[in-house]
Amino acid sequence: MEKITEACKAGVEKVKETVSGSSKETNKEIAKDSNLSVGTRAEAAVDAVGDKIDETKHAAKSEAHKQQATH
Repeated sequence: MEKITEACKAGVEKVKETVSGSSKETNKEIAKDSNLSVGTRAEAAVDAVGDKIDETKHAAKSEAHKQQATH
């Protein structure tokens, strides 16, 4: 039963990783848009960095849960 729980947790973390990655890419595009204000672009750049951190964190958690599910 614990292996099923860990596999589910790995799946949830993978979804969170994907969402963070999509958000990161969106924020990167906003940061590059020269038609937007400097403040908006700077905020998007900061958000993209935060999204990258979240993406990496969720990837690591997903891998850890996957390992626990297989051992």
